[in-house]
Amino acid sequence: MLSLRLARPASSLLRSAVSKPMMPRMQFAAVRFVSTRYSTDHEWVTFDPSTNVGTVGITDYAQKALGDVVFVELPGSGNEVAQGDPIGAVESVKAASDIYAPVSGVVTAINETLSDQPSLLNKAPQGDGWLCKVKLSDPAEFEDLLSAEAYKAHCEGQ
Repeated sequence: MLSLRLARPASSLLRSAVSKPMMPRMQFAAVRFVSTRYSTDHEWVTFDPSTNVGTVGITDYAQKALGDVVFVELPGSGNEVAQGDPIGAVESVKAASDIYAPVSGVVTAINETLSDQPSLLNKAPQGDGWLCKVKLSDPAEFEDLLSAEAYKAHCEGQ
């Protein structure tokens, strides 16, 4: 008579298969809700409420009106700015224009690349051509700015 000997009893094999379900691992990523608003002076702010920091730049409408940008003056990092106050200037082959703070707060960073490549304001005004980052002192100011639809209507009325 032939006898088989298992290294592990069959009941323990069944138990280990049941105790360790074969489910795929699920990973979750944090979702950040950032939104963009616009000023009537043609600046935009993309605000991240999780950090309370807004990234500021000029709109596509503004860069088209200016033409080829040749110089950008930016605020100093660490400067305190108030909504509506001049924080810098943009010079182009056609004109010069002040940049106004769309929100109040402290400047935490400036786009150093613009000193060597001011044309980034023409190429990517709402991308790599951002001007500065501001830690908002009053996030309610952001909510008072124009939505994309309201800004579009504002530009069409000019």
